[in-house]
Amino acid sequence: MTHVYLGLGGNIGDRESYLTRALERLNKLSHSQLLAISSVYETKAWGKEDQSDFLNLVCLLETSLSPEALLLETQTIEADLDRKRIEHWGPRTIDIDLLLYGEELIEKEELTIPHPYLLERAFVLVPLVEIASKQLKHPKTGQVLSQLDLAKLQADMKKYGFISSNAQHFDIIKDESAPKVRD
Repeated sequence: MTHVYLGLGGNIGDRESYLTRALERLNKLSHSQLLAISSVYETKAWGKEDQSDFLNLVCLLETSLSPEALLLETQTIEADLDRKRIEHWGPRTIDIDLLLYGEELIEKEELTIPHPYLLERAFVLVPLVEIASKQLKHPKTGQVLSQLDLAKLQADMKKYGFISSNAQHFDIIKDESAPKVRD
């Protein structure tokens, strides 16, 4: 079984519902187990900035699915949750990115792992560091992710809440008193 970090986000429709429904689907994947879910963060759009703010989180999945099979599963979940690929970095109901797949390095047309923008995106780095081992390294650069200077990256994000679950159902609980982002 391999530990896989997935980044989830969306900025149109009922953002909370799309995130929780995606988590419920990931939780039901065969040969996989959802192990951890970060806090939920509200962030400014990245890449194409003239759009609504996103809700983002990172989850840790343990799976025996291959990277390619997992990619197909996540794309099916996106399609089932009304994801339309109209514009690069455009608005979306849900986006599920494979950030890290164990220590694998994969460079194919349809899949690059680690995610090529992982080190540039606070909206995945901050929640990833929140749930990952303090020793987790970027497989390509060798950087220990918990030692990165995240403060300068996280100016346009705030903690929105956290995930509550009861085995099969997930909810987002807005919590203004949630702990501050770790520096």
